Amino acid sequence: MRVGRNDYTLFSRGDFSAFWALFTDNLVNLMVLAGICQFVFQMPADIVYGKIVPGAAIAILAGVAAYVLLAKRAAAQHGRDVTALPYGISTPVMFVYLFGVIGPIYWATNDPVLAWQVGIGAGFMGGIVAAFGALVGPWLKKVTPRAGMLGTLCGIALVFIGTVPLATVFENPFIGFASMIIILWGLVGRFRLPFNIPAGLLALMVGTGVALATGQSTISFEGVGFYPPVPYLGDLMAGIQHLFNHPELFLVLVPVQIYNFIETMNNVESAEAAGDHYPVATCQITDGVGTMIGALFGSPFPTAAYIGHPAYKRMGAHAGYVIGVGAVIPLAAFFGLLAFLNNLIPVAAAAPVLVFVALSLITNTAHAVRTDHMAAVTIAMMPHVSSFLIIKWGSLIGALGATGATGMLALGDPKLTAALLQQGAHYEGHLALSQGAILTGLIWGAIVASVIDGKFRNAGGFAFAAFAMASVGIIHSATLHWPEFTTVSLGYLIAAAFLFIYPIFHREDAAEPEAEPIATAQVSPGE
Repeated sequence: MRVGRNDYTLFSRGDFSAFWALFTDNLVNLMVLAGICQFVFQMPADIVYGKIVPGAAIAILAGVAAYVLLAKRAAAQHGRDVTALPYGISTPVMFVYLFGVIGPIYWATNDPVLAWQVGIGAGFMGGIVAAFGALVGPWLKKVTPRAGMLGTLCGIALVFIGTVPLATVFENPFIGFASMIIILWGLVGRFRLPFNIPAGLLALMVGTGVALATGQSTISFEGVGFYPPVPYLGDLMAGIQHLFNHPELFLVLVPVQIYNFIETMNNVESAEAAGDHYPVATCQITDGVGTMIGALFGSPFPTAAYIGHPAYKRMGAHAGYVIGVGAVIPLAAFFGLLAFLNNLIPVAAAAPVLVFVALSLITNTAHAVRTDHMAAVTIAMMPHVSSFLIIKWGSLIGALGATGATGMLALGDPKLTAALLQQGAHYEGHLALSQGAILTGLIWGAIVASVIDGKFRNAGGFAFAAFAMASVGIIHSATLHWPEFTTVSLGYLIAAAFLFIYPIFHREDAAEPEAEPIATAQVSPGE
């Protein structure tokens, strides 16, 4: 029932703490992409800090405006306070664009400007694909068990948002531990800090203070200036033209954008599990349009509703925290302050905030799904572990080459694969799981949850969908291709046939599980 309400307050006491968490998340992403573009792909500073970073800021600003309006509408519809969806540059997709689109162009041509042009072209076309997710997003949300959607997010949170930042803490424990204990005290334990200072702010201050005192951070105004956002229509069209001249790049672009709108759908489900309801189609359109706006203004990197809404809701945030990020990030980008902050704030000081976001998402999922569905959550997490292993094995090979090692076998060489298998490293299996990990995790989580509930047709439908996607390379393959009946795709087909046919001849086995499970209370993180 609609409950009219016009007194929703945009700002609450919890927004201050939430702001520092979301700001840090966005800041780390911008620092990483700026560093890779400048030092790995040799892009000049005027492109990195004069075009890419301001363009990303414009994309963030546009998305924040949309999500604030959605929060106000949701509060009016449901008659209670809500937490706005967090928003920013999509971390996993950012790395795919860096090393799957921009990197190959730069390595093939040694032209950083062309690499940037192709990047923004790919970003614009990817935004169109992401927006089209709105056509299927509501239906997917309806048929996909919550355990599958949240489980694959938990995999990302565990590996990339939690484990990787935690490793950076242990790389520099003198700084990292000082920030980490404050985050644990104020955000995980929820104990009061002196003068009610937000834990995220205090963690950054203490970590940066320790870094300055030990000479690990510097105060440098190099790069500070005025970089107004400007549309780059000519460069955008040049990048799009290059894409159509080299359509193989779409084989990277399309699957990763499918992932992006699935990620948005999962994050909307995560917010719903925490008690806030948002229209998934509108959110997917917002992310796609935000990405296209960012590309027009010079940023190649797709935007998305962020993982972590339950963490910000637990802090008691409304919409003020995203408004703050939508104001501060553009100011920092337009005046070149990102370079200043990049020199000032050590990664080890910011990383504990990301660890907290991962902890909150996984904890909230445990409360939001039925106990017997935790098996589905667990299996949905596993492909992301494989994705992490494949990335790090590739990094190891690259590091060996950078140190001058010669005569090495390439990763994927049959001899190296056999040698790895002898050492207990199942390269081929992890490679298959890593390709399309977000979709693979969602599918297997959905299959397991549906089987637990005795909904065999639903499970069979997901298995058949996996067969179709594996046949054309959306999952378990590095590229899209014409339909091929591989052992993996046929395996899914066999599984689908079993799930559809077996219950027909064994109805007595399916009778009891088909009964609706007893509803359990959904515990909100704030309760």
